[in-house]
Amino acid sequence: MSSKSILLGVNIDHVATVRQARYKDSPRGCGQFVEPDPITIALLCEKAGAQGITVHPREDARHIQQADVRRLRECIATRLNMEMAATDEMLTFALEVLPEAICVVPESREEVTTEGGLEVAGQFERIERIVKSAADAGIESSLFIDPVAEQIEASAKAGAKYIELHTGAYANAYYKSGERQAEYDRLVEGATLADELGLIVNAGHGINYVNVGEVITIPYLHELNIGHSIISRALYFGIDEAVREMKALIAGA
Repeated sequence: MSSKSILLGVNIDHVATVRQARYKDSPRGCGQFVEPDPITIALLCEKAGAQGITVHPREDARHIQQADVRRLRECIATRLNMEMAATDEMLTFALEVLPEAICVVPESREEVTTEGGLEVAGQFERIERIVKSAADAGIESSLFIDPVAEQIEASAKAGAKYIELHTGAYANAYYKSGERQAEYDRLVEGATLADELGLIVNAGHGINYVNVGEVITIPYLHELNIGHSIISRALYFGIDEAVREMKALIAGA
């Protein structure tokens, strides 16, 4: 697949992180003096060309709130991709909100952001049930996994339409030449196997304005989901410019 056809989904969780730092105990999540508003940022991302908006309402509600997800569902014009833990509570919420897609991720209260891929093979029945319940409601499922053959094969067997390859290990090794090549090769092998099994391949975690040029050479990529780097760049140049610049890099410009 050509790099020019790779889609960009923008994760806006960290916009809510900034809001919650000041207004966690506010009775309102938007309006009046409460800022920044994640939904406003999502709309600006769309205007700048983002093809999807990603959020991860966590169990501990540390950033994006369920009320934010409901507002996004009503307001955005592109695809809503809701990352979620593999729990009955989050599945129930997804079936209420009906995003276009869910991405099932591992979740730990101790982590700052999602670290490592989902264990699909080790909890296969639970994941398969989530995927089927979502599909019955018209929601597409993605599974956030490491580029490991066992997990990719289990994802296909569970009926997921997409996988999202966890690029965090690659990003962490980017300035360690030997490790970087090994992690890149793992991603290529994982993407190739996924395509052979009929899975659509997305990627995310740790992708930034420096490493994206190499990331887009991974074969069969459909979409990149990027949050922290875009929101960080927006502090310097504004969200419009941050999104447009990332889209240009994804297009190979």
